[in-house]
Amino acid sequence: MKQRPFGSTGLTVSEVGFGAGHIGDGSMSEDEVGHLLNALVDEGVTLFDTARSYGLSEERIGRHLAHRRGEIVLSTKIGYGIDGYEDWTPEIIEPAVDRALGMLRTDVLDIVHFHSCPLDVLQRGDVTAALQRCVEKGKVRVAAYSGDNEAFDFAVRELAAVQTSINIVDQRAAEFLGSLGVPRSSSGGTATPPRNSEEPEEPRGTALAVIAKRPLANAPWRFAERPHGHDAEEYWLRWKTIEHEIDRGGMSWDELALRFTLGVPGVHSAIVGSRNLDNMRANIAIASKGPLPEEIHRSVRQSFRTEWPGKI
Repeated sequence: MKQRPFGSTGLTVSEVGFGAGHIGDGSMSEDEVGHLLNALVDEGVTLFDTARSYGLSEERIGRHLAHRRGEIVLSTKIGYGIDGYEDWTPEIIEPAVDRALGMLRTDVLDIVHFHSCPLDVLQRGDVTAALQRCVEKGKVRVAAYSGDNEAFDFAVRELAAVQTSINIVDQRAAEFLGSLGVPRSSSGGTATPPRNSEEPEEPRGTALAVIAKRPLANAPWRFAERPHGHDAEEYWLRWKTIEHEIDRGGMSWDELALRFTLGVPGVHSAIVGSRNLDNMRANIAIASKGPLPEEIHRSVRQSFRTEWPGKI
């Protein structure tokens, strides 16, 4: 697994990260979760992304990976759901951070995102200031934002890191990153990379640290017919619009999609979620092939409809 410097934060992350929403609903046993999480670390996955709203996810990562804390980068999302506090207020931020610290069994959270925080909250500034105070206290290393569209546009100028949707049918953020025109930068910082990792590659894009979510676009090609009401429905409609415009060069849609996202300038890691270790290993193997050939990457970019918004 290749490791990439995470923008200018000083952290280093695996190019394929684990989106831990799938382990939060209780359908997997603790033994199954523990095996999956530790096997992923063994495979070289260092970025583990969770959230307050992901059920048992934070607690399970803490339970099964606390003994490997030095090998991993912990990313979570906050801003809501703490008893006794109003959502999206400055007062909720530190209690939310403290709760995540306890759940994840750590003394410091590597990356803390505002989870689809409304634009007006970001513009107000007091919630951002509260998270920055947690950074100053040493509870958080990197203050970040997770979301899309206008709030994402604002956040990239206020925070050191972002998480946003980037895939073959959701390229708004990729186009926005390209419009920033920030020169390429070394990672900077003094944080120690995770142990047992390969020497980091040079960063691909700007000093802004970027995690791409939904890199497989929820795999809409799984469905022969429109999946009404499914999370993949909107992406399925977009994919059906462009599927015949893209030259895949003999690749599966999974391979095309993941290699496209990992080749977008500025992206440092793409988070993939699955309960199935074989599926995760397949994605790791795809990532090892590197970015798409330039002509195929270009055909994917040209197929995108600019009126499509980012999917929150």
